[in-house]
Order: sequence, then structure tokens, then C-alpha cells
Amino acid sequence: MAVDKLHLLKKFRNPQALLAALGASMAVAAHAQPVTAPLVHAVAGYPAKTVRIVIPFGTGGTNLISRWLAPKFSDAFGQTFVVDPRLGAGGNIGIELVAKSAPDGYTLLISPPGLVFSPFLYKKVGYDPLRDFAPIALLGSVPNVMAIHPSVPAQNLQQVIELARKAPKRLSYGSGGIGSTNHLAMEALKSLTQTDIVHVPYKGATVALVDSISGQVDIVVVAVPSVAQYIQQSKLRGIATLSPKRSPSLPNLPTTAEAGQPQFVMENWYGFYGPAGLPRDIIDRLNAEAAKAMKAPDTRERLGSQGFDLFPSNPQELASLVKNEYARFGKIVKDAGIAPE
Repeated sequence: MAVDKLHLLKKFRNPQALLAALGASMAVAAHAQPVTAPLVHAVAGYPAKTVRIVIPFGTGGTNLISRWLAPKFSDAFGQTFVVDPRLGAGGNIGIELVAKSAPDGYTLLISPPGLVFSPFLYKKVGYDPLRDFAPIALLGSVPNVMAIHPSVPAQNLQQVIELARKAPKRLSYGSGGIGSTNHLAMEALKSLTQTDIVHVPYKGATVALVDSISGQVDIVVVAVPSVAQYIQQSKLRGIATLSPKRSPSLPNLPTTAEAGQPQFVMENWYGFYGPAGLPRDIIDRLNAEAAKAMKAPDTRERLGSQGFDLFPSNPQELASLVKNEYARFGKIVKDAGIAPE
């Protein structure tokens, strides 16, 4: 699955491929839904009232990208777009709210990968990520980095793996809790390499990072913006970027593919969705404005400085990513033996 994602992410960064994909998307939509007078009026009249962008988490990349995007949409559409945090239950409250909303374009969602892997972690999730949403655009991602305490006698990923194989349970890693992306990332590595590294869950990735700096745990996987300064200050040793390409913030740090583990990929990617059944004309218009917003110089300056890799996609590409990541996360959770709560 990681290979499919790598191909997809590379495609996003090719402007000509993006324009061709957008054109093909519109052509397919035009063929499937002949433009009639009511459809034209729907485009021209949308939005006629305030649109809310629901976010399932109140901090981090989801909050940052949503609050940046909302005023740009307000300017582009001439109608107010507001960010509506609906928090709790591991993000499932906000995600389910959108899944069960009317598909009229007035309740939208921006979500990290939790939308895809939560169904494997919770016994009762009130939505299906493959059926209950209309993908609009993949907005961007923030790569994670694997870092270790300087006392660990390893200089690269292969040496970390060899150390873990020689001494099972000797190494430990901290995460933001069971089911967090940093937890799933390390469980994926353990499965890929048949190693036994002790998991130490915390109440947040920031706490895990603090304890990794103090040497309480050996390994941590966290987002680039959170860890870059500590690697640059030699308080932690950077091992690899869990992304298809290197991070501008840590240009000397190899990717996991360069380090010999191309399937060890874990990014915080941010999808833009509506409820299933959202009219295609509204999807296309939102997608077009999202692309403009993500490509704007001020967006790239503001979000780029926060570690975002921005690559607006067409709806079909986001749908493909959701499908592939759903299968990949399902296997990670199963192989790790994580029981749903």
C-alpha cells in the first residue's frame, strides 16, 4: 500500500499532472451529470448561508490548516465559512456528525488519518470511511520523524533494527497513546522487521517527546515541527523521515525508503470531505477553491513554515488514498494485536 501512496503523492507534486487530473475529473462529472438549468443554479447559488467546517481535533495540524483555509473560502465564495470544533471520542464525534449531516454543502469536514483508522480501534464508530463521505481534496501532510536518545548506540535505521533484534525488549518507544499515529507507526516497523520494542503510551505525543529527550524512553516518532529543533540542537538523534521525500526542515535526514524500509511510512495527512451524496458540482467548486488556496504564496509561506507539504488533489485521488490507507491501517492494527476499545 505504501507504494501506491508514494505514487499518489508524487503525482500531486506535478502541476501538469494535477491540472490534467482536475480536467479529467470535470470531464467525467460533465459526462455523468449533464449540465441542466437546476444544476447551474445550484452552483451559482452555493453557498447561500454560512458553511461550517467541522474539525474533530482542536489543536495541531487539523486546527491550523482549517483556520487558515476558512477565511480564504469566505473571500472566494462571498459567504462565511466557520471552523466548528466538535471534539471527543478520539475524533469520532466530529467525524460522525458530518457523516450524518445533510449532503447540501453546508457541513464539511477536515480530518487527519484518524477518520481511516478509528474504525479498527473502537468497537462502536458511527460511520464508514469508505461509504459515508464525499472526498473533496487532499490538502497536504506533515511528515513524522523517528528520533532516538543520543545514548542509544545506533546511527541509522538499520542499526536501530539490528539492536532491537539482538536484544528484544531492550529498546522502548513513547507514543501519544494507543491508536495514535506515532503508536501505529512503530507497530508497523515492528511488524515489518519482526522486532520487539516496548511501547510506553503517554497522554500526548508532546509528553512522549519530553521523556525521550530526558532518556526515559529510547525512541519517539513525532511530527517534524515538534522535533526538528531538538535534532538540530543534538538533544535527539534524527534517524529517518517517515515520508516519501525529505523534509525541508531536516534536509540531511534520509527518508525511510532511503534507509531501506520503504513501507515504513506514516504521515499526518489532511483530507477535506463532505457527507456522501454531496452534489458533484459543489464538490468540484470546493476542490477548485481548495487548490487555489493551497497553492497561494502566503499559504505556502505560512503553512510551509509549520512543516506542511501542500499538494491539493482531485476527489478521486483522495478517495484512492482513503481506500489504500484503510486497508494498510487495518493490517497494522491486526498485526499489532490491538484490541478495539
